[in-house]
Amino acid sequence: MSVKPLNLGQRPRRLRRTATLRRMVRETTLSVDDLIYPMFVMEGEGQKVEISSMSGCYRYSLDLLLREIAEVYSLGINAVAIFPVIPQHKKDDTGTESYNPEGLVQQTVRAIKQAVPDIVVITDIALDPFTTHGHDGLVDEKGTILNDSTVEVLVKMALSQAAAGTDFVAPSDMMDGRIGAVRQALDAEGYINVGILAYSAKYASAYYGPFRDALDSAPKFGDKKTYQMDAANAREALKEVELDIVEGADIVMVKPALAYLDIIQQIHQTTQLPVAAYNVSGEYAMIKAAAQMGWIDEKQVILESLTSMKRAGADLILTYFAKEVALMLS
Repeated sequence: MSVKPLNLGQRPRRLRRTATLRRMVRETTLSVDDLIYPMFVMEGEGQKVEISSMSGCYRYSLDLLLREIAEVYSLGINAVAIFPVIPQHKKDDTGTESYNPEGLVQQTVRAIKQAVPDIVVITDIALDPFTTHGHDGLVDEKGTILNDSTVEVLVKMALSQAAAGTDFVAPSDMMDGRIGAVRQALDAEGYINVGILAYSAKYASAYYGPFRDALDSAPKFGDKKTYQMDAANAREALKEVELDIVEGADIVMVKPALAYLDIIQQIHQTTQLPVAAYNVSGEYAMIKAAAQMGWIDEKQVILESLTSMKRAGADLILTYFAKEVALMLS
């Protein structure tokens, strides 16, 4: 039976016919230059401990962390974000260890900049790894998270990290006004070249569970919904980004990424600053778990997920897949 050809002036499939053609007209390209690698550092020597809820991710003692950073830099990864595992005996209610000039983060920054001086080092600004209660801020006797007194501690933390040689401080606490306070303090102390990667739209998300396992930093009471954003809100994210830009942020970020691609896109369309997305621990763990069950093609799902973030408007992606992706793309 003969079928009369359709009178089609346009046939989009022509441009999908071969792999070469598809590469030529591809709108979004994922590059190793887009990636920032979050890494966990712990005290001790010769230690590499896998995180049970993040298969393939490890807590490293500083000596082994430096080896790993040298390797990932050789793969083309330009930046690492450092998160510390603080032992319980060094935690207190006010997070004083966070600004100890000889603390774990400060020692780590100095060692990285000596060993791999050209890699960009990003350090977290928040109190939850350092406090006994696991919240990102100071807490009063009623359990209220205090904003302004927390910002004072965050400023001390930022200055101590800048003195150690960090390239970017990354306030992830979501306290009001902390970007402006940190920028003013850094400039006043002469750290004008230390950048601020602001966690501008950080949502109170259930996707953070494995990360809190990694740092043993889950809140001991309540939740973080009085300072992290409501997952139902979009316009509020634009307001948070606008405030952070006015206060001096150099890069703004959305966290998490996959469930907030619409937020990434809206922010990309409204700012000229680089936009980062954090492909968080829960997103990582779900892909790893499904792959281990044989339900998905792990490599293809990783690349598709990260490409979706790039397509939505992310200029930079923090992802625990960074090393794997660098190897894939090479």
